[in-house]
Amino acid sequence: MSACQNHRRTLSTILRISALAIILCATTVLTRAQQSTEPDWNAEGNAWWAHVQFLASDDMRGRDTGSDGHRRAAEYVAKQFADAGLQPGGTNGFLQPIDFEVHRIDEANSSLSLERGGKTEALELGPDATLRVNGDPSPSIKAQAAFVGFGFAVPEMGYDELAGVDLHGKIAVFLTGGPANIPGPLKAHYQSSEERWAALQKAGAIGFATIGNPKNSDVPWERSSLARLNPSMSIADPKTRGAGPHFSASINPAKADKWLADSGHTIAELLATADKGEVLPKFPLKITVHANVTVIRTKISSPNVIGILPGSDLKLKSEYVVISAHLDHVGAGLPINGDSIYNGAMDNASGVASLIEIAKHIKAAGIHPRRSLIFAAVTAEEKGDLGSEYFAHHPTVPQKQIVADLNMDMFLPLFRLQYLEVQGLDESTLGDDVRAVAETEHVVIQADKEPERNRFIRSDQYSFVKVGVPALAFKFGWIKGADEEKIFQDWIRTRYHAPSDDLDQPVDTPAAAHFDHLLLLLATRVADADSRPTWKPTSFFKRFAQ
Repeated sequence: MSACQNHRRTLSTILRISALAIILCATTVLTRAQQSTEPDWNAEGNAWWAHVQFLASDDMRGRDTGSDGHRRAAEYVAKQFADAGLQPGGTNGFLQPIDFEVHRIDEANSSLSLERGGKTEALELGPDATLRVNGDPSPSIKAQAAFVGFGFAVPEMGYDELAGVDLHGKIAVFLTGGPANIPGPLKAHYQSSEERWAALQKAGAIGFATIGNPKNSDVPWERSSLARLNPSMSIADPKTRGAGPHFSASINPAKADKWLADSGHTIAELLATADKGEVLPKFPLKITVHANVTVIRTKISSPNVIGILPGSDLKLKSEYVVISAHLDHVGAGLPINGDSIYNGAMDNASGVASLIEIAKHIKAAGIHPRRSLIFAAVTAEEKGDLGSEYFAHHPTVPQKQIVADLNMDMFLPLFRLQYLEVQGLDESTLGDDVRAVAETEHVVIQADKEPERNRFIRSDQYSFVKVGVPALAFKFGWIKGADEEKIFQDWIRTRYHAPSDDLDQPVDTPAAAHFDHLLLLLATRVADADSRPTWKPTSFFKRFAQ
């Protein structure tokens, strides 16, 4: 081989090596660029969890509305909002203080008994039944009672459990739930406390007693009855309150036959009928209810925490997309397994932590949505969505300019985010938006799998719905029969509204970060759209926009 040939071969080898090096270099640069655009779910999940750790620490004592723990939690959120570059959106900086009236039962000086055939049986408060003191209960009640099925009416479907039942001056006793043939949203709305009481009051009832269907109850009686000593609250502004029932109680389903004796019916029969989806009977009860209710009344103030990211569009910046989560939990109460602090880590320090992280990610990414975003950490959700109700009726921006609410309450990142269950999915165009965003994240959207639990009306999104604002709420989803279903249901059964919803529980923090990312994409998509969200023509809730 000649020297010239050797030179050509050497040159060819050098060129091949150089080309390979260029390719490897380009590949490395591309890989690094791709990596830089992919979120670090572990790091972001740890940042999210740090907020949960602060808000759900024992030091916060469960963040009960109006408590010192809630006040310090609100101050923390306000500072985090400021650090995220949000503008104060309250009436006092980031805070929107609300005055509440507090009602707490004095159980030692209260009693409940049933008179039948001239004999009176005293009921044990807690094991047999609980007295509610929301509204303005009468200090003394003596009244007959009647069983009224599910105890509500749906005018749109010609359905009326109260038709033909004599309730004048009586106490209505009913089973929670409703017929299977009534659509979930319609059924949920008319089972809300205000709608149900309006129907019962119109029929002449002076009060009511509920029997929870164990099949549809999130919390077993043994645990839910512990909350009977917790205070109830109402917004102090009298314009927001109607007349409440003179008597209100919850009946332990295992002891309900004490109320049904001699009526010809048993609780086992009624539960079996309800579980079949059949119409429940209505009949008079052979009892006279005697109750003495002593209420301790006080007043408190507790704030919503409101931050605003102004929009970038000269016209659309006057419209607002609300991202909400409730800051309060239920405080300290009767102990379970020696623990009396109800920390509320998932319910709902998790949602408030997401509010903070979404705001911080928007700032870090330099995102400037066209519409303005409102970040609302509301109070008194556990007392009946009162903080969000107050904000919905007394917003710190023009009410008609609020176009959507995306609410995070106990979204439960207990496993990987593969499915996202959305309450309100098919009610408005927001459902189309969340489907589009989820597809880009390879997340499958699911409708509410348990509509009988009425979750769409049980959190703060419903306060916005009732003033005409389209809204969504979220839960990590699962496939029936999968491990995730068991994890979800076990959590509801053992940790919901229990001290064990604390910092010592298994949580998938990277999945929480993924959820925050999806919510950020959804919020900015809605904020950047040319048109504001609208109710679907088939939605029951579109009436509120009118």
